Formats: sequence, structure tokens, C-alpha cells
Amino acid sequence: MKACVGALALGLLAASAQAKDPPNTDWPVYNHNFDGQRYSPLTEINAGNVTKLAPFCSLKIVDAGAFQSGPLVIKGVIYVTAATTTVALDATNCTEYWRSDYTPTGPVSVPVNRGAAFLDGRLFRGTVDGKLLALDAATGKVIWQQTVTDATKGESLTAAPIAWNGLVFIGTGGGDLGIKGRMMAFSTADGHEVWRFDTIPTGNQTGADTWETKDTAQNGGGGTWSSYTLDPKTGELFIPVGNPAPALNPDFRPGKNLFTNSVVALEAKTGKLEWWYQVKSPDGVDHDVGAAPMLYRSSKGTEVVAAAGKDGYAYGIDRKTHKLLFKTAITTIKNEGRDPTPEGFDVCPGLSGGTKWNGPAFDPERNTIFVPATDWCNFLKVAKPEYAPGKPYWGGSFAFDQTPGAQTGWINALDADTGAIRWRYHTATVTGAAVTPTAGGVVFTGDAKGHFLVLDSKTGALLLEKQMTGPLAGGIVTYARDGKQYVAFTTGNISRSAAAEMVGVPTLVIMALSDGKQAVAANTASAAPEEPLKPADPFHGRQIFEQSCITCHGADGTLIPDHSLKGIKDRMDAAKLVEWIKAPKPPMPKLFPVPYGTQAVTDVAAYVSGF
Repeated sequence: MKACVGALALGLLAASAQAKDPPNTDWPVYNHNFDGQRYSPLTEINAGNVTKLAPFCSLKIVDAGAFQSGPLVIKGVIYVTAATTTVALDATNCTEYWRSDYTPTGPVSVPVNRGAAFLDGRLFRGTVDGKLLALDAATGKVIWQQTVTDATKGESLTAAPIAWNGLVFIGTGGGDLGIKGRMMAFSTADGHEVWRFDTIPTGNQTGADTWETKDTAQNGGGGTWSSYTLDPKTGELFIPVGNPAPALNPDFRPGKNLFTNSVVALEAKTGKLEWWYQVKSPDGVDHDVGAAPMLYRSSKGTEVVAAAGKDGYAYGIDRKTHKLLFKTAITTIKNEGRDPTPEGFDVCPGLSGGTKWNGPAFDPERNTIFVPATDWCNFLKVAKPEYAPGKPYWGGSFAFDQTPGAQTGWINALDADTGAIRWRYHTATVTGAAVTPTAGGVVFTGDAKGHFLVLDSKTGALLLEKQMTGPLAGGIVTYARDGKQYVAFTTGNISRSAAAEMVGVPTLVIMALSDGKQAVAANTASAAPEEPLKPADPFHGRQIFEQSCITCHGADGTLIPDHSLKGIKDRMDAAKLVEWIKAPKPPMPKLFPVPYGTQAVTDVAAYVSGF
């Protein structure tokens, strides 16, 4: 892969006349710092000059697939992950230093990775089949590898871990597949497990009595799939815990179902439970708390945990009293409190609505919380749950609202003391990208139609909109090197949260202030020349399916019940299936002719015909 460095020799950047040259800064944690605030004190890029912000260089990370990673920046090097790939590149010109590719040895249920952790010259990341890796940050070589989950049960490590005090923290994903979730800490030295905390309690554990039908806890869900938050002063580790399973049938698992849909505080050194706050119970509509909580001090001096979930609310919780300070609706709420019925009804937010893996951010100068939320509804039905290891465990079915204009989103600005909405920006399609405020009075974000957006921190006014060639759904980071401020982000996500009409080519883009004269290589991908068609290769089709299709369809093609691939050969012959993949209907994204040509589509069709 070659970096698109454009015309570096032409003098690409123009410093702001209103700001001092910033010192060198990093972005060492998924959400910038352990507190999760994502706030940057840099001011070179500000509301007065942000219209000069332009793409500087880019690097394709992989050919295709889900791309929801949060980049890290350490001493001028960006580290970014995809499902099975880790790449290190120069943070000022996109030059690739190294890449490390992992080959799964177990089943793949969710081919997603949201980022790495860094500590003492090592990177730590999970894999799609449940391994935890330590890589040498200088070379990308694997230092150690530990198997920490059971991939045959649908367990995976999709979250971005955090590392502190000789420990790396990560939890199991796969709640929709009926796992029994847990949070774990491992030694950064050799990867041995130091402690674990069961997010689905059983036996004599606190909260076990909230699973009134005891056997249901064994497949109760409670995955963690984004990242985590830490207070180094108190040693508290804050965990977002996802939905119970089966997600759509609460009658099957009566009780409050702790610790699902909760923010859980643990003692980081030992894993001991300190306290929790459950935002929703019972839950029959898959309303996870997926995004990492955020810690801040209000203008009144109150220590607060901010959280936002797929239920469409932002929460403020007092860290001392554990009481709710505010609960603010941040997207459309419809049929709240109803559980799915056999006849079905609409619920908003739906399964891909609300706040997902990127959560609240905080601007301390303006005492403002910024929260993204997707506005997208589902039609849900309940059904008898049928558990099988590694298979979707819904206890019902769902269909996405495909009405034109039904998929939008919001960037919300809230008063950090009261939770009152100060302003809202309505995005053209679903959100998913991080929200990053800065001391320059701007907020960086993006949407699934490939719009990189810059908003005014005080008013929410749109200051800049740049069209990328793929959906934004990952981290947006800002840092400074040698007197210049940069913004880097991921684009090209392929998932059911992406715009169906956009091609996704996972790419890392770097932007900076421009003099308006440089010729920057475009962040584009073109179709490869078509070669003579060969006989269909189902094995190659499986490789492509696991790269780009499992995220939506699941390993056996049944993850979205109303778009199940089971028995598809009885509904479509090979030729019709190929044409359907080439010209799909929403919410399936368009993947032809980029990144996949006719041969690849033919191979995928041959593979899924066996479902």
C-alpha cells in the first residue's frame, strides 16, 4: 500500500495567524484520555480558519470490510486497526511503517475491531476469533498471544482495550449470540489473566437474583464491544454493558437482568464490583449501553459519569451518590416501554439507532457535552427463542425502516450541569463517527454518507463539510507535530449502519490547514479491469463473505431475520443471486464494482447458495 502524500514539496500547510504554534501532542487512548472526554486543547484549527481544512494524505488500510476503528497517535506514529490488520503510519505524511495481518484459527462471528491500546512500547488488540495480541509498536511483531474467549460460542474481542498500570482491560463481545459476558484484565508482560468479572452474574454473585429464571443467565448476553473508561486517581474502571439475550423476548428471562444495559464501576486492580447504574430494564428491544462512559466535573464541582445508549437518551450520574442527575432524549423516541409482540410494532430508536460505539464527549471550557445519536426505527416481532452456540439468539425478528429519509441522525450539545439541550445538528444520514471537541471552538464529526463535518462548538452551525468517498464510523483524532495541527479519521466503513449507496474502502485520512494550492491525491478507489470469468470458487467466496458480509448477515446468514440468507438457493438461481449482489436493495451496501468485481461476486454467490 502506498501513501497518498500528494505534493508535500509545495508547502501544504498554512499556520493560523491567530494561534501560536502548538506543541507536539499525542492521542494515546481510544477516547484521547482515560476519562473519555475526547477534548483537545489545540487551537490552531479554529472557527475562524476551519474552511481551510483539507485532505492532506490518505492510506488504504484494507480492501473492504467494517471499519469502525479509533486511531491512536504516539510520538508521530498513527496506529490503526481493521478486523484482522494492524497498521503503523507516519502521522504527518501517511507513509506506512509496518503492517501486521492476523489469520483467524477459530470461527468468526463479528469481523470488527474498534482499536488498540498502547503501553510501554507495546500495542494490545483483540481478534475476531477471541485472541488477545501484544505487538511490538516499533515493528508490528507479535510478542505474545493468548486465547481468552471461546469463539465456538460466538465470543469475540471487538472492543478497543485500554492499558494501565501493567494491565490491559478488555471484555467479551457477542451478546446477540447468547454469550455469558465477562470483563477481564491481563498482564501486559505476558498476557496471563489477572482477574475477571462476570457481567451476567450467577450463583452467589451480586445480581444473580435478578435473573429469576436461573438457567437463562447462562446465555444472558451482556457483551462489551466499544471501549472503556478509567480514573487513575481512584483506580475505578467503568464498563459499558450491552443488552440481555435473547434480545427481543424479555418474558423468557424475567427480572432486571443485571448487569445488562448498565454502567458498571470496578476496582481496576482487582475487578471487584464497586457500584453500577442500570439505565434500562426490562429490555426487549436491544437497547445496549455500548459506548464507553465519560467522566467529567460539572461547573458546580460534581463528579459525573455521562453515558448514552441505544435507547436514545443521554444520562448524567453522580459518581458519589450513584443517583441520576439528568436523562435527556437525544433522538426520536417511539413506543418506549413496549415489548415486541407476535404481531409486531415500530420502535424508535431501533436496533441500529441511538448512540452506538462512539459516545459522549466534553468541552470543559464551555461546560458542554456532545453526544451523537442515530435516528432510525425498526419493526419488531417476538418469537420463541432457540439457542445454538455461535448463532443469533434474538427471540424475535426485526425489519429496518427503509422509508426515504428514515435514516438520519443528530449531534446534540447538552448543558453539562442540567442535561438541557443547547443545540442540535441534524445529520443527513446515520451517525457513528466519534465527536471530537477542541479549544479552537470546533467539533469534528462525520456521518455514514461520507461527510466529514465541523460544527461551531457554541452554536452548532455547520462550518465545514467535506465529502469523503466512504462512510465515517470510527475515531476522529487531532494532534500536533512540529508546530502543525492535524486531524485524522477512518473512512470507508461497510456495515448495516453505513449508507447503502456508498462504496466502502477502509482508509485512514489526514487533514490539515491548506494554502488552497496543493494538489492532494484523492481518496478514491477504482474498479479493477474485468478478467475472463472463471468457475465459481466457494472457498474464495467464503473469504469475502467473512471480510465484508458477516457484520450484517452473521456467520450463517441469519443475523438479520428479515434478510436471512438461509435457503436462498431455493429463492434465486445463481445468475439472479449474482445480479442481486451487484445491485442490492437497502440496507445492503453497494459493493460492486468496487471493491468486488464480477468474479468476486460470483464466488460469494456460490458460497451463500450453500446456506
